[in-house]
Amino acid sequence: MPNRPQSALPCHPEPACLRQAAGGICFSLAGAAPFGFKSAGFVLLLTLLFLPAALQAKQKSAIRPRISGIDSVVLYSSDLKSANDFYGTKLGLNIGGSGCREASRTCFTTNWASRQHIELEHSDSCPRGDCLKEIVFQTGDAKKLRSYLMAQGAKASPISKGRDLSLRFDSQDPEGNRIAFVQFPILAIDDLPPGVHVGPPFLHAGFIVRERAATEHFYKDILGFRSYWHGGMKDDQTDWVSMQVPDGTDWIEFMVNVSPNADHHTLGVMNHIALGVPDIHVAEAQLRKNGWTGTEQPKIGRDGKWQLNLYDPDDTRVEFMEFTPTQKPCCSEYTGPHPKP
Repeated sequence: MPNRPQSALPCHPEPACLRQAAGGICFSLAGAAPFGFKSAGFVLLLTLLFLPAALQAKQKSAIRPRISGIDSVVLYSSDLKSANDFYGTKLGLNIGGSGCREASRTCFTTNWASRQHIELEHSDSCPRGDCLKEIVFQTGDAKKLRSYLMAQGAKASPISKGRDLSLRFDSQDPEGNRIAFVQFPILAIDDLPPGVHVGPPFLHAGFIVRERAATEHFYKDILGFRSYWHGGMKDDQTDWVSMQVPDGTDWIEFMVNVSPNADHHTLGVMNHIALGVPDIHVAEAQLRKNGWTGTEQPKIGRDGKWQLNLYDPDDTRVEFMEFTPTQKPCCSEYTGPHPKP
């Protein structure tokens, strides 16, 4: 029997032929090219069939775990005794407490319910001129977040496990600022001991940024932070850029346009932390009752919120701020939800 031409091969279920269900079109694999396919149409068909699944798998592998808020900050202190008096007595923060179980340094719980806290590390001088050493964020899955960051080209330390079963790793942003992420087990928060108050939560942490594009790409495009507000000393300039965590209302604040020759006090103004209060005037009265004698007075900031600035013994600014604005902000509208008490 003479050989039939390849184009006349019947369409039946055999390895050499693939039938399209709707039209009965047959692509023969007989005499296939070196890569296994003779027809460019066949390659296109396979691409259309399998590309969506491949893209979906890639997207699943790149899903970022939740980042819900600020967990803690670490500050350098040249005089721990004076710092203890400032944070413990004058600010009225709880020494030790729910947030300080894993702390090896002097530690104050700012907000008992969320475990937020401030740690103090002794240093005769602040290594970079400012005393903000590290910002730690809470995440829902430290291992997956570490893998995600490393896949994006970021550096990350090995995972460490705390005595309270928390998981943590360290990293840094493009500016060289030290950041870390911690995951807590689902455990009940200890009840407040007698005489202990819940305390003010973190609203934000601010730090100097000189390479805004690279730093904004890291926090926004890689970590998923969201724009909240931006403004400046003048309506037509941007000196501060606020970006909220992806899955909460805490934010970080980029302090831009800062002179490279800024003195120690200016660095302390820029690299700062902020605690939330429902009423700034009530907060001021309590601070003065606690022994704070500063000359600063409450004022409405350019963001439309009441605020009051204090400075610790090393000139690190601690800003008390109301949760919501009392008037329209300058420069831009808010684009994210406000935190709640």
